[in-house]
Amino acid sequence: MSSIIQGYEYDIFISYRQKDNKYDGWVTEFVDNLKRELEATFKEEISVYFDINPHDGLLETHDVGASLKEKLKSLVFIPIISQTYCDSKSFAWQHEFVAFNKLAKEDQFGRDIRLAGGNVASRILPVKIHDLDPEDKLLLENELGGVLRGIEFIYNSSGVNRPLKPSDSPDKNLNKTYYRDQINKVANAVKEVITALKKHNQKDGQNPVEIINPKPEKSKNRKTKIIIASFTILALLALGYFFISKQSESSEPVEKSIAVLPFENMSDSEEHSWFGDAMTDEIIMQLYKIKEFIIRSRPSVMQYKGTSKTSPVIGKELNVNYLIGGSAQRSGDQVKIRVQLINAVTDTPMWVETFEGNWKDILSIQSDIAKQIADKLKTVLSTEEIIQIDKKPTENPEAYNYYLRGNDYYWRSFDKKNFEIAAKMYGKAIESDPNFAMAYVRLSLCYLSLHWFYYDHSIDQVTKSKEAIDAAFKIDPNMPEAHLALGTYYYWGLLNYSKALEEIKTAENILKNNSECIYTKASIYRRAGEWSLAKENYLKAFELDPGSSKTAFDLALTCSLLGEYQEAEKYFNKDILINPMLNEAYFQKGLMYLKWKGNTIKARETIAEAFQFNESSTNPIIFELNTLMDIYDGNYQKALSYLSSKDIDIIDIHIFFNLKSLLYARVYNLMNMPEKANEYFDSARVTLESRILKNPDDPRLFSAIGISYAGLGQKEKAIKAGKKAVQLMPVSKDAFRGACRAEDLARIYVMVGEYAAALEQIKSLLKIPSRLSVKLLLLDPDWKPLWNLPEFKKITSTTSPDDAKI
Repeated sequence: MSSIIQGYEYDIFISYRQKDNKYDGWVTEFVDNLKRELEATFKEEISVYFDINPHDGLLETHDVGASLKEKLKSLVFIPIISQTYCDSKSFAWQHEFVAFNKLAKEDQFGRDIRLAGGNVASRILPVKIHDLDPEDKLLLENELGGVLRGIEFIYNSSGVNRPLKPSDSPDKNLNKTYYRDQINKVANAVKEVITALKKHNQKDGQNPVEIINPKPEKSKNRKTKIIIASFTILALLALGYFFISKQSESSEPVEKSIAVLPFENMSDSEEHSWFGDAMTDEIIMQLYKIKEFIIRSRPSVMQYKGTSKTSPVIGKELNVNYLIGGSAQRSGDQVKIRVQLINAVTDTPMWVETFEGNWKDILSIQSDIAKQIADKLKTVLSTEEIIQIDKKPTENPEAYNYYLRGNDYYWRSFDKKNFEIAAKMYGKAIESDPNFAMAYVRLSLCYLSLHWFYYDHSIDQVTKSKEAIDAAFKIDPNMPEAHLALGTYYYWGLLNYSKALEEIKTAENILKNNSECIYTKASIYRRAGEWSLAKENYLKAFELDPGSSKTAFDLALTCSLLGEYQEAEKYFNKDILINPMLNEAYFQKGLMYLKWKGNTIKARETIAEAFQFNESSTNPIIFELNTLMDIYDGNYQKALSYLSSKDIDIIDIHIFFNLKSLLYARVYNLMNMPEKANEYFDSARVTLESRILKNPDDPRLFSAIGISYAGLGQKEKAIKAGKKAVQLMPVSKDAFRGACRAEDLARIYVMVGEYAAALEQIKSLLKIPSRLSVKLLLLDPDWKPLWNLPEFKKITSTTSPDDAKI
């Protein structure tokens, strides 16, 4: 049977993997039920292509025949999206899903069509029967060119991931989904699309209705009737416009994307200065529990603290439809929280309420706020969602007070002391309530941060973090935040990337569309050397949380290391727009320009930009970048003057460790003043040997002392230290930091005259994402001894000048 529109083979093409129908015939049963529903939905008979016979010549192992191409010429394509469907090598994916997507884009209607109410829908209507792995979802969304939207037939219960069946009770399904309702949704969605296609077809002159030509009238009567008819049509159009506009306003579902803006702290005591931010954070955490909501993260919204920007501007910047704001006040044990819900698009208040009570009631107040917001946005909460919202992290008000104070320090500016104080606060919370699982989770993250960012091994931070996570799981075995912390433990603590990803994916399955999970996953992929997956996930995290400075920064840095400089520049600019006080963004943006342009012009502009917005002149990494500009431009005397003008001795960030004395030594070395250079190389050596005694596992220190030894002419010790740094942090162990240690070893080889070994390192670095590029090699005078070597010339001539790879 042909399609109801001439030129098409079928109305509906149903695509699936044969294995998804073998176990219980789910797909066959679905198609049978859908056909019955279509009969009750359409006046016409709708044709459905469903390959029920595995021997009809369309097996996954067979080539695509002309017959399949004809059958694919259908109005609507329904893929049954399962755990096995998203396989780029499978027949169903390659020759049905991808093939239809291409075919539909090129035919007379296009893949995406406008419905009667003005909305746009795709002719691809996915039916989901399993929760998908993030990689599979990404594959789908990349092919579709947008967010995956479909109709779900997923039975949700603890530990279950299977298709919803007609026999399943909605009361036992966490989503309360009813199979028959979903079948009806599919049929109605198909009807909307086909109705729009039919109307579109009629506009193109393919009207199937017979046209009856009336007898010709006399000229005068005809003219009068035309005038009357014209006025009638205009009136009807105006009336129709009014009703259609109103109808479309009320019937169109609005995405419930929400940003909780920083609450103004009205507390009169300095002791409670943290209370406003704490309530912002806790309300965000409550709203995360409502699956229908898309919530922007805390780091994304804190940029608007004290802002004068209007609601529409903030809504546009964060890509949300609703804003929640208000104030929080604490006086002794009395609290008052005022909450306002605003339509960000129209800038109109939708609801405002003041909640008052005792400190011991604060958790109940937060639950009430979340439920009332859900009610105002016409969101029906499931039993599971209500349980999660009402679930109290602790029954002890004192423990909760310590916990919030810990959060205040945890979220402050990146500083070792803040993490140490936060850990103490979480410890006090746990002393007050040993069953406070979330306090254990945050405590574990403090230990991991001290280990990861500050190489603090004064105590075994990694072991202590695992003990805290284990304690959290003992209290709450299904806690998603504990899985996220455990993933971070495997990532930061052990560099066990496969284990880390397992835990992050477990957390992600519970915390749907959580940008923090996706961001962490991206960071893990980058360390593991999976650069394309890293970039994809950073992009996805940024799409979910467009106000996140850290996501924009890491996305920009990843693009820079990949040599995708225009993309990197775009996201560095976005990051600086979000957080103009972030010096590391200016630093890495400046390094990117050096690597990309091969001169200091744009990098110097970046430094000037940093100086314009904050006190960057006293920031160690901007100080180093400014010194490098003078070195690269050959302004050695200017570099010395600048070094002497700043009271900065140490440049200590996660990626590398440097000393002012080493910068002095570097300049004097280039000026061919060996005595002065040796003086500073030796000063650096003394400092570094002392630090290595305290932190013998810090590879950055071995790189730095290797350069010191090389400057002093101690060749064997220099190479040994450089190799030790690479051994502690090889590229195979950490693709990001490992490349930095390999570059330092190449510098050491150059300094001690081992040019062949240096060139081998350089060739390896140019093949992988790293800070090095051919243009930077020709700009930095440290590499000058290599410039005239035939092998170096070969490397630079065989590499594209706009590409950092060979």
